[in-house]
Amino acid sequence: METITAFTAHETEKKISDFFDIKETASALCPVKDVLSTVGDKWSVFVMVTLGKNKTMRFNELKHAIGGISQKMLTVTLREMESFGLLSREIFPQIPPKVEYTITPMGEEFLRHLVVMLEWACANSGKIAENRKKQ
Repeated sequence: METITAFTAHETEKKISDFFDIKETASALCPVKDVLSTVGDKWSVFVMVTLGKNKTMRFNELKHAIGGISQKMLTVTLREMESFGLLSREIFPQIPPKVEYTITPMGEEFLRHLVVMLEWACANSGKIAENRKKQ
């Protein structure tokens, strides 16, 4: 698997500057807010990481692997992520119904970026815990 690294401080500063050079920044942020509200919540992250490891899973396998998520919340999360194209759902015509969720190529691409963030979170969790104690 290829390694994706974060931008340098200079590259980050430039990208942020370019983004805010857009005349209608508030309207430019709308799609970003929409995407982040879905892929940035904890359950979406857990679903992506779990499917990233296993590639294809049934609903109850996902629920069990994630732990602590309600059936309703998992259903809502999976449907939203499917609507974004991050995963696909296949329904098998049998009784009882069998449904499998599979990470899509776009989901794999997103996961590569998510892993960078997760690595950062793991590397800085001690510092974050110390800062929280100071508050």
